[in-house]
Amino acid sequence: MENNLLVGLSRQMALSHELDVVANNIANVDTTGFKADNAAFSEYLTSSARDEDFGGKDKRVSFVQDRATWIDMSPGSLQRTGNPLDVAIDGKGFLVVQTPQGQRYTRNGALTTSATGQIVTLDGNQVVGAAGPITLQAGDHDINISSTGVVTVRDSTNTESPRGQLQVVNFDQPQRLQKDAGSMFAAPAGVDPGPQPPNTRVVQGVIEKSNVHPIAQMARMIEITRNYADISAILQQESDQHRTALQTLSQAPSANS
Repeated sequence: MENNLLVGLSRQMALSHELDVVANNIANVDTTGFKADNAAFSEYLTSSARDEDFGGKDKRVSFVQDRATWIDMSPGSLQRTGNPLDVAIDGKGFLVVQTPQGQRYTRNGALTTSATGQIVTLDGNQVVGAAGPITLQAGDHDINISSTGVVTVRDSTNTESPRGQLQVVNFDQPQRLQKDAGSMFAAPAGVDPGPQPPNTRVVQGVIEKSNVHPIAQMARMIEITRNYADISAILQQESDQHRTALQTLSQAPSANS
């Protein structure tokens, strides 16, 4: 296959991957605490096909190389809900959640209580407190969550009582976290959480929305689709020219030639 066709194909493969990334971002516009993904590409230079009899030096061919997908950890906007169990993290950090697959980390602070009174995510996963599960008791009311994550209530005797503290952790290299469905992150081996940063605070009664910018993502999707179509048209034209050349060369010479 000729180099120009290979270059076009490498670009199409990169565009196809980026389209998947953008489509997933758009699908999670309304996912609380979701962090957008971005595709990273680079130029890959290689020598063209050559033969020892070529008179000149080979020209290097520029391909598109799919390098990685990186996570945009910038914060999303805050939306007030009025639910006293909803929290958002203003600053760096993650809530700790216990799932069947192990501990996970999230910026999704849309919380509720289980049948046993434990504070859990909307998916039913237990929110890990600084000293274990945080459990509300029957008759608890006037729930208050401080800026450091301390949960206090008015109990059945109308006495202010602590119920635990939300565990907020931070990572020196959050880009090394791995997405694990929705707005959950898993920490690979060697990536350990640290304490809550001093400038980070917990805000009660609000949630952090997705940081996806839908208009920008839709515009990018249209641009990717057009680029893919343009390259397809060019590759088809190159293929047609190649086929025509082969057909012309394969024709037997006429008697009069």
